Amino acid sequence: MPLAAPELLRPLLAAPVALLGGGVSGSGACALLAALGAQGVIYDDRTQPFTAKAARQHRLVIFSPGFAPEHPWFAAARAAGCTALAELDFAALCWRGRLVAITGTNGKTTLTEFLTHALRGVGRTAHGTGNIGYSFAQCVAEAGGGASDAVAVCEVSSFQAERLQHFRADATLWTNFAEDHLERHPGLEAYFAAKWNLVAHTAPGAVFAGSSVLRFAERFGRPLAALTPVVTERQPADPAFAGTVFAEYPQRENVLLAAAWWRAAGLPRAALDAAAASFRLARHRLARVAEIEGVTYWNDSKATNFHAVEAALARFAAPVILIAGGRGKGGDLAGFVHRIAPRVKHVVLIGETAAELARPCAAFRVAHTSSSSLAEAVRRAAELAAPGDHVLLSPAFASFDMFTGYADRGEQFERLVAQLRPGASF
Repeated sequence: MPLAAPELLRPLLAAPVALLGGGVSGSGACALLAALGAQGVIYDDRTQPFTAKAARQHRLVIFSPGFAPEHPWFAAARAAGCTALAELDFAALCWRGRLVAITGTNGKTTLTEFLTHALRGVGRTAHGTGNIGYSFAQCVAEAGGGASDAVAVCEVSSFQAERLQHFRADATLWTNFAEDHLERHPGLEAYFAAKWNLVAHTAPGAVFAGSSVLRFAERFGRPLAALTPVVTERQPADPAFAGTVFAEYPQRENVLLAAAWWRAAGLPRAALDAAAASFRLARHRLARVAEIEGVTYWNDSKATNFHAVEAALARFAAPVILIAGGRGKGGDLAGFVHRIAPRVKHVVLIGETAAELARPCAAFRVAHTSSSSLAEAVRRAAELAAPGDHVLLSPAFASFDMFTGYADRGEQFERLVAQLRPGASF
């Protein structure tokens, strides 16, 4: 039996629905349309462009977050009189359960996964969804719209937040804010504004915001009364989390946000502590790969912005050999290099940003080497390392210049490290 379409959507589903983008969001929206008994047509640059003629065949357009607001296909949709909805909006209209949104520059995927894990631990039906690689639309389709007491824990990126209309969160946890995605947003304030749009789509008084979010809200003149403050920076260790992934920063920041919401939701603290003890980080998040001849290798491939790299470097007592670089996302490269300079022994540069990064490295007298491949970078890092050193892959940039994604980058790094063992060969 098809899922019942909400009244708002019924007239729009009488014609085939245009799906802009055939990736995770597009395929999820297609699945939800099928569950509603409707038809979707996927458009993308590679296979089928969305032309003015094509637009006239549709009443509803559902778009993936990769489509910036100024994309010309939106003009074609407007000219044809189409209604345009973000994939999150479309999914939210069909979701019957509760909704907790997670956003932030860093930590949001881990927090999404942890809260889902913790809620399941107290017997709740919880779905980790959104920007974690499992679209909200796909989740709604597979859950049949969700039971009224089910909880969707939905990671929301700035790309997803900036054009929300119908999405309504019962609570939002905003971990932190730092420079990122300036290839999409025209400045730091615009990036903040995109995330702030989520505040307007959350129940009043239910936006739990970390320390850095509060600082930037004040800097950009946003009403602090709209946020429930959670002090997340420079907090002492909580003995309840000793021996868990949340014992130290940067993960301590995540558990402080989780605990604040958990307490407000009236859930037992003992259950959260138990969930923290059994939770394991997903791969590519500051994971120890191996120790070879006294050198320890770490995979932090998911670190795709400056803030994430700086948080990773703070975990080490002595300067490390850092492998960094990739596809640029804007931002102050010189400022980034200046901040990390005391924490790195040598930087091995890879990817499209290698030449750009080499200039501030030279200016701030940071020892550096450029490598044409990750394999060359790993070999060079191993040559530079002495017993007791740490080699850290924490790129600070997107992976799509050389890899299919951050997971591919991290997996290749792990294979290359394995080949450093005595007797192995590249």
